[in-house]
Amino acid sequence: MKKIFLGCIADDFTGATDLANNLVRAGMRVVQAMGVPSQPLDAEADAVVVALKSRTVPAADAVQESLAALRWLQAQGAQQIYFKYCSTFDSTARGNIGPVTEALMEALAEQPGADFSIATPAFPDNGRTVFKGHLFVGDVLLNESGMQNHPLTPMTDANLVRVLQAQCRRKVGLIDYKVVAQGPEAIRSRIDQLRADGVGLAVVDAVSNDDLMRLGPALKGLPLVTAGSGVAIGLPANFGIAPSNTASALPSATGFQAVVSGSCSLATNRQVAAFVASGRPALAIDPLQLAASGGGETAVSQALAWAKDLLPQGPVLIYSSATPDAVKAVQVQLGVQAAGDLVEHTLAAIARGLVDLGVRQLVVAGGETSGACVQALAISQMKIGPQIDPGVPWCHAQSDAAPDSGLHLTLKSGNFGTDDFFSKAFTRLT
Repeated sequence: MKKIFLGCIADDFTGATDLANNLVRAGMRVVQAMGVPSQPLDAEADAVVVALKSRTVPAADAVQESLAALRWLQAQGAQQIYFKYCSTFDSTARGNIGPVTEALMEALAEQPGADFSIATPAFPDNGRTVFKGHLFVGDVLLNESGMQNHPLTPMTDANLVRVLQAQCRRKVGLIDYKVVAQGPEAIRSRIDQLRADGVGLAVVDAVSNDDLMRLGPALKGLPLVTAGSGVAIGLPANFGIAPSNTASALPSATGFQAVVSGSCSLATNRQVAAFVASGRPALAIDPLQLAASGGGETAVSQALAWAKDLLPQGPVLIYSSATPDAVKAVQVQLGVQAAGDLVEHTLAAIARGLVDLGVRQLVVAGGETSGACVQALAISQMKIGPQIDPGVPWCHAQSDAAPDSGLHLTLKSGNFGTDDFFSKAFTRLT
């Protein structure tokens, strides 16, 4: 078996495909594993992304799952480890970014250089930039971007040094834009200075892809990198890999088309509205009605009956996306965890049913929803294909629900994609 260059651990399923997408665009052959595999890698790949559902679980559980992923990746010969989190750096008040990062550093402690790592969620292609340690979403600070209303991981502070320091025992520092602009040697020199000052983690500024490309060479040989997906564009060159179209080749698409959306982000709400405005079939799932009916079984059967005759005519959308006020109203009545679990399980059952009806091109919006749908479809690995929008690729997977040709699948982070994403996705695959 060929050893892999880069072993990646992602804290949710859409984030994993986001990272894999950037690696593929930079020329790497990438396999994404859903959860920690129980067997050795059975495909030729330059990088493997292990997708976990650990962003919102208790910190101790996130650490345990991440360490299990690390052990598997080390067994595959991974030369560098990449811990990937969201480009909005969102986590619970106690983690999980800091605790997982420090646990990985401790597990890698015997490797030279493992006493230090960087952190940056910058992804300029999607409007995520870091300046003087502060995270911007577009032209506004993180805490003014709508993320302050996130139902599970509200972010009320844009100062990443402060946010990360609250989660870490190690001292957190900053590599600012002036240093990054000077290139790899200046960045390495700043890392050496921070180490001497007792700093173990450093937030890195990046306001453009050029900054990320300057950062990439400076990270060569560092045992652990922590970041959003943006840093990935500058790493493959460290292993002698250049961009190539062959890295994103997938089988030809067949079957019906559908979208399942559970994200309540501003971007996804706009995408739902655009799909509905286009006149295409769309069905809303009401969480309160799910609870009133004693569960999602009735909603699942009704949704599939609604979709059955429409699928031959083109893509359909089934969604539970809603405004922040509507989400809060549901959470007040059902509880945060109960409301989320009910919707996720219902949408996952609907996704499974759609594939049983012949859907072979499926778009799923939302990190938690994507994780539930992938599990319902019994998908263990995906081959990463061409990009639809920054951070969102088409993938191809085998599933017992699609034994004929497999399934083309897109797992879209709630915050990503243009307003016409749902329609554009299918055109891009064709």
